[in-house]
Amino acid sequence: MMQSMDLPPLSRVVIHGHEVGYRRSGSGPAVLLLHGLAGSSLTWRSVHQQLARTHDVIAPDMLGHGESAKPMGDYSLGAFASGLRDFLAAIDVPSATIVGHSFGGGVAMQLAYQHPELCDRLVLVGSGGLGREVSWLLRLVTLPGAEHLMPLMFPRLVADRGNDLGRLLGRFGLSAPRLGEMWRSYSSLAGTENRKAFVRTIRGVIEPGGQTVNALDRLYMAAHLPTLIVWGERDDIIPVAHAYAAHDAIPGSELCVLEHVGHFPHAEAPELFLEVLTDFLATTEPGVAAPGGLRELLHVG
Repeated sequence: MMQSMDLPPLSRVVIHGHEVGYRRSGSGPAVLLLHGLAGSSLTWRSVHQQLARTHDVIAPDMLGHGESAKPMGDYSLGAFASGLRDFLAAIDVPSATIVGHSFGGGVAMQLAYQHPELCDRLVLVGSGGLGREVSWLLRLVTLPGAEHLMPLMFPRLVADRGNDLGRLLGRFGLSAPRLGEMWRSYSSLAGTENRKAFVRTIRGVIEPGGQTVNALDRLYMAAHLPTLIVWGERDDIIPVAHAYAAHDAIPGSELCVLEHVGHFPHAEAPELFLEVLTDFLATTEPGVAAPGGLRELLHVG
């Protein structure tokens, strides 16, 4: 049984004038946990402290999310990857195993592509950026003018009442992890700044027809990097077929599809998720980036 869902307190660091919130605990090899769209470091609450028994676990609120700043500016995958490079430098972490969930998986792949020297291993959890298909709801909010309807779709009053109900159920030991994570994302969009940052971020990777970013043609470059792919068999946000496609595209990768689990394996089946992740960490060695960097990986003369 999981013994604790307590999270370390939020720390803050200022990078390029913008405050970034993050939670960090433990010691040992570093593991960087990256949340999904409209998520935050809170999404890892069921596994953070258990993993910190053997590792230095760092879970940031990426810019535009959670308790971090929500500036006007670049919310592309490349900007997130560069921001994480600077974040790791600011907290004195030379490299880490990068664990990315959903949108965070797309950021993790971009980080491995742009800055392979920072990535010891790659773990993709229900990751975006591996195919066109994605939930209709996410496609819906990318429609022109959708941002003007979002205050009606995500009203603050409803979010607050839902949070109150969640706390009440929690007191009686009742919880539904998948619904809890979805509600946390929903309630985060009740704030104006959050909505603006969310729209800028999602339109960089999704359009009404589906995902616009597909890393499959570059995943062969991760062959040097120990890679684990974890997916819920019942993921209704990003189809499990993307997991199999990524596994085929990354030589030597490991694939674990969890039965009866949806889009949030770390919240829905934390014990099993931790078992799979810790075994992967214990049985693999950090990858070594090609000496020639991207030129070598791309076979450029």
